[in-house]
Amino acid sequence: MLAAGSLRRVAIIGGSRIPFARAHGAYAGVGNQEMLTAALRGVVEKYGLAGRRLGDVIAGAVLKHSRDFNLVRESVLSSGLDPQTPGLDIQRACGTSLEAAILVGNKIALGQIDAGIAGGVDTISDPPVVFPAEYRDLLLASYRGRSFWQRLKPWFGVRPRHFKPVMPGVVEPRTGLSMGQSCELMAKTWQIPREEQDRLAMESHHKAAAAWQAGFYDDLVVPFKGL
Repeated sequence: MLAAGSLRRVAIIGGSRIPFARAHGAYAGVGNQEMLTAALRGVVEKYGLAGRRLGDVIAGAVLKHSRDFNLVRESVLSSGLDPQTPGLDIQRACGTSLEAAILVGNKIALGQIDAGIAGGVDTISDPPVVFPAEYRDLLLASYRGRSFWQRLKPWFGVRPRHFKPVMPGVVEPRTGLSMGQSCELMAKTWQIPREEQDRLAMESHHKAAAAWQAGFYDDLVVPFKGL
């Protein structure tokens, strides 16, 4: 819906993020909400947004706990922004932040909001480990019981197999392939030699190291958990 008379120009003013870290390392004890909150605080402090009400904050994560329900809104409430600032969760595998930026930009262009923040977060150090559906059904049957016996009876069906956790996997549901496996197929299809892949990866790391040494990231990355 076009709220203004015509489309408005959109500008990205700047951003902030926390450092990347290896899985199960410095960030092993924190989850999506704490990391996203830290990144949002970096933006709030950098641009003097404390107490300001923005049109929207849109972000998300691919791997989420049930406790991360309303992840972005909860992060906004701890970011320093005016608590009336809304928050919206989205998820697009490997494209969440970019999609969030597009959505915020579209809202600004249409005159629906004046300014907003887009972002994304993900961790594989704090995955949502679950247990088999059979065990879940047992717990729900006990929960639904009206009497003591009805609540107790399902527990006689507990078996050792119920305690085998189901680890999450970032695989495409229809093919069962991970992103790495899909990339291998792509490389074969397009006949991209391993040597060229390795050369591109090495150049990327060298450029990143040079950028750090040149101070390019000094005002883009905020410290977090000792990094």
